[in-house]
Amino acid sequence: MPIYFPIDIGVKFDCARSDLLHIDWNENALAAIFSLPDDTRDVRIRFEGATIIRVLDEFALSTEIDVSEVEGLVPHHFAYRVEGSTFAATQSKVWMETFGPVTHYEFITGSGCLDVLSCHEPSYDVMPGAKLFIVRDASNTV
Repeated sequence: MPIYFPIDIGVKFDCARSDLLHIDWNENALAAIFSLPDDTRDVRIRFEGATIIRVLDEFALSTEIDVSEVEGLVPHHFAYRVEGSTFAATQSKVWMETFGPVTHYEFITGSGCLDVLSCHEPSYDVMPGAKLFIVRDASNTV
């Protein structure tokens, strides 16, 4: 049975009205940008280092497990650390040993969900939403 631990990212919003706008993913980093409903800003989630990701529709997520057996989900909450998930359990053991210890993070919106396995904690920042700016340094890291 998966256990969800809500994460406070520093801004509260109704995740059911949010959306995943952009993903920039490479071998060194992940940046994902989500809309903030009723706001001109967006929220960016960043992970350094190697990650395994999964993007899926919220409906597919809700049919993956019996939600009556899920512990810790908070209505309309966006960010979680997850323990005991099927997603984490079915990934490459070699990858997880190489980059571990690995933590499963999940970001839920009304239209899509982003799962991330990473050995690094994410960073969060609120940014202007009018344009998407992806800045890369010389090493091609976001």
